[in-house]
Amino acid sequence: MKRNGRRYGFLALAALGVLGGCAVGPDYHRPVVPVPAHYAERAGWMRATPADQAPKGDWWRAFHDPLLDRLEPRVALSNETVRQAYANYRQAAAEVALARSQLLPAIGIDGSASRGRSAGGRGGAVLDAATLEGTASWSPDLWGAVRRSIEQNKALAQADQALLANATLSEQTLLATTLIGLRASDAAIDLQRRTVESYRRALQITERQAAAGITKAPPSAVITARVALETAQANLVGLGVARAQYAHAIGVLVGENPEDLTIRHDGRLPELPTVPVGLPSALLQRRPDVAAAERTMAAANAAIGIAVAAYYPNLSLSAADGFTQSPLLGLLHAANSVWSVGANSAETLFDFGGRRARVRAARAAYEGALASYRGTVLSAFERVENDLSGLRILGEQARALNIAVRDAIRGTAIALAEYQAGTVDFTTVAQAQAAQLADQQSALGVAQARLVDTVTLIGDLGGGWSASRLGEAPRSR
Repeated sequence: MKRNGRRYGFLALAALGVLGGCAVGPDYHRPVVPVPAHYAERAGWMRATPADQAPKGDWWRAFHDPLLDRLEPRVALSNETVRQAYANYRQAAAEVALARSQLLPAIGIDGSASRGRSAGGRGGAVLDAATLEGTASWSPDLWGAVRRSIEQNKALAQADQALLANATLSEQTLLATTLIGLRASDAAIDLQRRTVESYRRALQITERQAAAGITKAPPSAVITARVALETAQANLVGLGVARAQYAHAIGVLVGENPEDLTIRHDGRLPELPTVPVGLPSALLQRRPDVAAAERTMAAANAAIGIAVAAYYPNLSLSAADGFTQSPLLGLLHAANSVWSVGANSAETLFDFGGRRARVRAARAAYEGALASYRGTVLSAFERVENDLSGLRILGEQARALNIAVRDAIRGTAIALAEYQAGTVDFTTVAQAQAAQLADQQSALGVAQARLVDTVTLIGDLGGGWSASRLGEAPRSR
């Protein structure tokens, strides 16, 4: 027992030594990035430290659409793009566990058995040989290469976790905009149906006017009214193409075959919510793509330490303890006990600039990751600014179009009354109807664009996600 204490004390002493080992290479610090104090105002400088100010919850509920509320949670569970991102995250998490295992010894067991005759022909002795021993080997992390590897893999796993959140958010916003497109298609179909009925009534009036011999209703007016009706009917049929495509896309987004999902007709657009924007500084913690870029940069920084550690010697320790069989004694007899301990050190003397090149490459990779991070931050601010300006302009356009639609409806009614009174010809009615339809279609298009831009703004603000969630295990799928 005393001998075993000396034997394993050798490894224990080395293990304690590694606790004081250094980790070469630069320690990581989040970089300072330019952040505006307010959107569309002068820029300042601040450090991007976690400070979660993002709203929590299911952001899509702000649109008060029951179908959207029912479909959105399915994206996180059944969408194939999200599943792929989740698999990437699980792979990265496994790489972290693999890197951590390098800090600990490898323990194994080795055994062998043989039987043979010694020299001397038939009179030679038959000998049995057997060994059984436990082995342990370990390379202490004297220079921090393994710890830097753990740091790198942990950062990469967090980056993949943020990319998973980004993929989920992207697919969820895509589902919302697709459903808005479906609702707008249904609204366009309803509008076109009303237009068809309006044109049919105008044709009936024209036919009665022509039959009565009214000079303002010649045969050409009847033909014009009939062509307008037939064109409107054809356009109504054509609107079904876009609706079918939207419905099929929704099926794919929730992980179903397109033909398996049936969505009933509903021309009511979702409600237009008011989105709290917050300060630009909060955006750095609310966008998962920014978090992914920052974690990738941290991983690149750790890679520098791994490259620098190659300049220093490697130490490996080994130990074995077991039994070897004697012809006179059993295998596990105390007299057959054997043991060994050993140490090995290796250092590269000349590699013709290989290590120096690897360090330069690692530093260049970090600089590239830093530039990518800063570019991602700037792009995030740009997208939010574009969303805000777009929503402001679309709001002004919507108000103007609502007035135009109201006046166009009145104009059509007046033109039709004047035509029935015989004071104008049918051309005036046709022009009024065409203007009314164009204004109504434009108003519907702007209403759809405002909803889509609102969804885009929510996505560009992070959709309620927070960088403080990094490290939390995502729900299993």
